[in-house]
Amino acid sequence: MSRAARLLDLLQAFRRYKRPVSGASLAEELGVSLRTIYRDIETLKAQGAAIDGEAGVGFVLKPGFMLPPLMFSEDEIEALVLGSRWVAQRADLPLAQAAQSALVKIAAVLPDDLRTGLDESTLLVVPGPQLAAGESELPLIRDAIRRQRKLTIAYANAEGVASERTIWPIALAFFDRSRVVVSWCELRSDFRHFRADRIVSLTVEPGGYPQRRATLMKQWQEQQGIHLRPRTGDCS
Repeated sequence: MSRAARLLDLLQAFRRYKRPVSGASLAEELGVSLRTIYRDIETLKAQGAAIDGEAGVGFVLKPGFMLPPLMFSEDEIEALVLGSRWVAQRADLPLAQAAQSALVKIAAVLPDDLRTGLDESTLLVVPGPQLAAGESELPLIRDAIRRQRKLTIAYANAEGVASERTIWPIALAFFDRSRVVVSWCELRSDFRHFRADRIVSLTVEPGGYPQRRATLMKQWQEQQGIHLRPRTGDCS
């Protein structure tokens, strides 16, 4: 186990205890020597962790301390790499570039042993299908979701029948071969799912929608608990 991963495990162990815990208990839980526990506690203190106590009495971590972002386990590193590679293959260009940029920033602050794992990850993502023409608007859709803005869209269903809708976008779902905008549809007064590749055109409205996105998301999730198979193909 790398030193960085060991420090992270120690920090997580501290957070499970509300009362002082002995060094011996921590050593047994983490499978390391008592001397290593004492040394790692001093390392965490040097990084700003407020750890009170002393050997023979016990130690307690005061709340509020967060390790810098370089403290990832090896599994977490692989999860970051795999997720970033998936985004780079399946998302729109700005999001793909953001994923690659995030990995570069993480690599810049990782210790050498973890940086090697970042560079040599064996988890691969095969190239996905090219985005359809209508999906070039994904950055606008994501921005509208963040800012809780209404969208007016021209939408064509599977038969090519077009309609105009005003929607309140609340989420964007990425499937392997399609991207779906989860929205409240003013025309239907209900939640609908619009495939991004069938959006012919869209306009971001200047005004926000009247409900909080978090509230709408909760309502949609409750609805999906009843309708386990949402209608993601076409909207009526």
